[in-house]
Amino acid sequence: MLHLLKSPKGSRRRKFIKGRGPASGLGKQSGRGDNGQRSRSGRGIILGSEGGQMALIRRIPKVGFNPLNPKIYQIVQLDSLNKFDAGTVIDADKLKAAQLISSRRKIYKILSRGELKKALTVKAFAFSADAAEKIKKAGGTIEVIIPGKELENMAIAQKKQDIKAAKKAKKAKKA
Repeated sequence: MLHLLKSPKGSRRRKFIKGRGPASGLGKQSGRGDNGQRSRSGRGIILGSEGGQMALIRRIPKVGFNPLNPKIYQIVQLDSLNKFDAGTVIDADKLKAAQLISSRRKIYKILSRGELKKALTVKAFAFSADAAEKIKKAGGTIEVIIPGKELENMAIAQKKQDIKAAKKAKKAKKA
């Protein structure tokens, strides 16, 4: 039975062979035209290139500052914290378990939408001013988490300050 199956007519069309003489219809230049970048094999047209005209990306004004490594916060709204019991310490693990953040590794920020009805201890990388005020008003506390790299940088800066202070103290003793 399987030997009787045939594919539908036109579904298995032969690949058109180009550049094999004028009788083929696409001989000599193979439908690419006479000369130029488009007729060559390999290299295509460079995106954004406008053939001598100033490219659009270079013509439009650049406004503001776009950092190379922007801080992209996961957002947690204040009213969503009401699902936790009073007195709970809320950290990344609890937020992830409650599906309020997508990743424990990424930084997150608490924003002030809604009201907080319970006293909670909230640990986050950042708080909006209103959110911090509402948490304190409800009888809770806030703890700002410092990311690892920033913590290292702060430790290095502190060491440098300590070394400078020690050098100044040494100079003061000599004098």
